[in-house]
Amino acid sequence: MTRPPTVTRGFTGRSGSSGRDPRLPPGQYDARDTWPVLSAEVTPRLGPADWTFRVGGLVARPTTWTWDEAHTLPPSSYEGDIHCVTGWSKFGVRLTGVSVDDFLAAAGPLPTATHAVAYSHTGYTANLPLADLTGGRAWIAWEYGDAPLAPEHGGPARLVVPHLYFWKSAKWVAGLHLLDHDEPGFWERNGYHTRGNPWQEERYRGD
Repeated sequence: MTRPPTVTRGFTGRSGSSGRDPRLPPGQYDARDTWPVLSAEVTPRLGPADWTFRVGGLVARPTTWTWDEAHTLPPSSYEGDIHCVTGWSKFGVRLTGVSVDDFLAAAGPLPTATHAVAYSHTGYTANLPLADLTGGRAWIAWEYGDAPLAPEHGGPARLVVPHLYFWKSAKWVAGLHLLDHDEPGFWERNGYHTRGNPWQEERYRGD
């Protein structure tokens, strides 16, 4: 029997000034009905049959999933807001896939694992503390609303870490490599903040 997806509501931040939507972090604007397309790389020709996802590094059981194997895991959705470092925020999105917790549970992170590098099929990377990927805070998503995730938005599947700026949510995600230290990814090596909390405006190195 197919299990109904679990749904995690969006995280809420601090209230803004009078008249400002409290869902907007500082320095952000409401993108309304648009979802701007911003990528560091050319959108790849990557179909579900070509997609795999691997959790490796400091884990007890390095594991790789095909598209079909990933879809046997319990479905889970995020419903809430997303925020881009370039200034736009989009409210009320629904992204469905599988919680990162389930992938990590299968691989078994070692006690020494503290961080992860998310990497894409294109070679893009983003660094994250392991704490930002666990506890129902991150997903591997392949649906937006009721439709497959579009290639320009990271389809067939992307990482979703909605409580951080969206450059951390690697498009066309291929895996997580767990480490015992922080290792900067693509944008972090090019001047972006190592963590990227939108409510603290952690946009660039030194913020």
